[in-house]
Amino acid sequence: MATENAHGPQTSGDYIQHHLQNLQVCKADSGEWIWNQCAGNPMGINVDSMFWSLLLGLVFVIMFGLAAKKASPERPSKFQAFIEIIVDFIDSSVRDTFHGKSILIAPLALTIFMWVFLMNLMDLVPVDWIPLFSEKILHIPYMKVVPTTDVNITFGMSIAVFFLIIFYSIKSKGVGGFIAELTLHPIAPPLKGPGIIAAPIIIAFNFILESVALLAKPLSLSLRLFGNMFAGELIFILIALLGVWQLPLHFGWAVFHILIVTLQAFIFMMLTVVYLTLASEEH
Repeated sequence: MATENAHGPQTSGDYIQHHLQNLQVCKADSGEWIWNQCAGNPMGINVDSMFWSLLLGLVFVIMFGLAAKKASPERPSKFQAFIEIIVDFIDSSVRDTFHGKSILIAPLALTIFMWVFLMNLMDLVPVDWIPLFSEKILHIPYMKVVPTTDVNITFGMSIAVFFLIIFYSIKSKGVGGFIAELTLHPIAPPLKGPGIIAAPIIIAFNFILESVALLAKPLSLSLRLFGNMFAGELIFILIALLGVWQLPLHFGWAVFHILIVTLQAFIFMMLTVVYLTLASEEH
């Protein structure tokens, strides 16, 4: 497919690159804020990802807040019943997985599931609708509407989970227990006899091994979600290159992608609960 832009005909490569480009802002060496010239700048901000993630988070809060405010045990509405199904599903999943005592885990799981689901759901919006509206009407050159296709968003969420893992580990085991978990497992170092000479080497080996396992948790969380959603978005973009012939393929992929959208939100939520369960258990 070839379309026109300010610099002449747009090739398929230009079309794909345009749809994969974030609306970015960063600070130049001169101290001025510049737009869409942030390649290689680690301090660049993906404005569209931030906007859509915050907007969808607000949608989640308003939606569940209205359901709670208007809840009626005598005459529940269909919307209330729908929200209660989601809450009961998340609550039962958390009860089956998390065996500790914390009032934070269930609300956290619900927030993660719905927020990630809503962000993923934006992938079902036809790829040209919002970017073309932004470019033609709002004069915004780039607009990516699926926040979970931005590794900065998924990694930011996983870092928050990482800090919770450390918090619950220290809360349940204490600082000494947390350090012991990193240094005395999986190989127990000898603490008496001639073998004590090798104890520092074993402790160092344990620390490296357990640190890698600990750091792999947020990394795997973020990359799994990002990889699946980015691949799905890319397939939608490739299908859009077919022009009017895209409609049957777009519909078929969208129907299948609903499963991916829901499954990835559920996996992110469940892995978070599992990691916090492991952090709360003493070994």
